[in-house]
Amino acid sequence: MGPLVPQEIIGADWNLFIAFVIGIGFGFVLEQAGFSSSRKLAGLFYGYDTVVLKVFFTGAITAMLGLLFFSLFGWIDLSLIYVNPTFIWSAITGGVIMGAGFIIGGFCPGTSVCAAAIGKIDAMVFIGGILLGIFFFAEGFSFMKDFYMAGAYGPLKVSDFFGISGGVMALLVIIAALVMFKLGELAEKKWPREEY
Repeated sequence: MGPLVPQEIIGADWNLFIAFVIGIGFGFVLEQAGFSSSRKLAGLFYGYDTVVLKVFFTGAITAMLGLLFFSLFGWIDLSLIYVNPTFIWSAITGGVIMGAGFIIGGFCPGTSVCAAAIGKIDAMVFIGGILLGIFFFAEGFSFMKDFYMAGAYGPLKVSDFFGISGGVMALLVIIAALVMFKLGELAEKKWPREEY
């Protein structure tokens, strides 16, 4: 991840300040959307509230289409965007651990900070768990380094893996989102929950 604005234009301190302001704004929007409620977030996994799915899918599609159109108009060079290197086995393991934490605790890392900021004790405990996990991972990294580095694919994008263009990938993600939105609506009707 790089600076929001090239450092030739503004300094590193201003980039950090802009990131801080954006973070505060993002937290405010999360809170206003009700995402500081562990019940609302866990509702996705139990089928009674799929707003989280819809919001995050919509955010991903908006960002994806924005980047594609910016590239089309020559406003951004997609080859300059940093892509994290892929280590498939550690990614799958981390995804399972984070998913389990999300279901058990009712928060993801971002929403836990949002909820802790408004004084929710369960979110503070959740953040404590995150910090413990970070500590044990850092301290034990030398023992699990080989597993962590296994299945290295480099900075791989899904579209490159399947050998399709960014536009086709965008279309497939949009179709997947529409299918998931419909399934979410059906789940909400099948497992309604009045108050939470």
